[in-house]
Amino acid sequence: MKNRNIQLRHEARRRHAACGPFLAFALLLSLLTACRPKTEVQPVTPQRDTLDAKPAKAAAQQQPLNYQTANKGKIEAVSEIPVCSRLAEQIVMFGIERTGQYVKKGQVVARLSDAALREKILLSKAKLEKAEFQYEAILMGQGYKHGHLDDAPDNLKKVARINSGYNVAKAELQELQLQLSYCTVVAPVSGYVLKIQNTLYGAAKPGEALFSIVDIDHLKVSFDVLENELAKYEMGAKVEATTVAYPGEQYPATISAVSPVIDENGMIHVEATLAPHPHLLPGMTAFVTIEPVRQ
Repeated sequence: MKNRNIQLRHEARRRHAACGPFLAFALLLSLLTACRPKTEVQPVTPQRDTLDAKPAKAAAQQQPLNYQTANKGKIEAVSEIPVCSRLAEQIVMFGIERTGQYVKKGQVVARLSDAALREKILLSKAKLEKAEFQYEAILMGQGYKHGHLDDAPDNLKKVARINSGYNVAKAELQELQLQLSYCTVVAPVSGYVLKIQNTLYGAAKPGEALFSIVDIDHLKVSFDVLENELAKYEMGAKVEATTVAYPGEQYPATISAVSPVIDENGMIHVEATLAPHPHLLPGMTAFVTIEPVRQ
């Protein structure tokens, strides 16, 4: 029994010795926490992701005395002219080499084969000579001498021309000579070539275009304006156009057409006629400005 008690006391001492460091650390930690000054937690104010927008100026303050409006548009040709053949003949000379080629009014741009026409003209001239001989024979049969056929009355000469076939033969020759002139095709206006539809040694057909010419001497600028600006773009109003290609140049124009219809977007189509200028070409982007007169 005595030995048992001694054993229990030794075991208790070992446990106390093992827990001693831990108890000392816990006591030190509690003392440090107790001595720490208390701080109040301040509530965090949430920050906004965007800045407050500045108030816009009142509409009453936005009253400029002079202002300009700019409208984007396109420069267009007033007309695009097709160059057609009047004859069904082969093209033996074609002076058009590429799209965009410049041609002048009256310039020869194509020639058609005239061999068949010249042969017809020779036959027609022979027919006319025969008719003239018959015409004179009729008048001489009425008693008029060869050198004095003009002395015959007009009604008799008229009958003689009809009976001899002189009128028909002369009309046929004139028609063939006119067709011969059609073998030379000239540019009707000055401009740039578009839509080439034939080539050298191709077959020309009456009414079919060989190519087209854009008339650069008659250009216009087309643009759209808002409905509330319509009053400033009356017929005859003066405007100025600038282009992206030559932004430093201003080209005068005159309002020549205003659409009578407002589209679903509240826009009105307007056209202004431009004076000819070497820097203006159809298809250019333009900006049209007008300075309205304040009443």
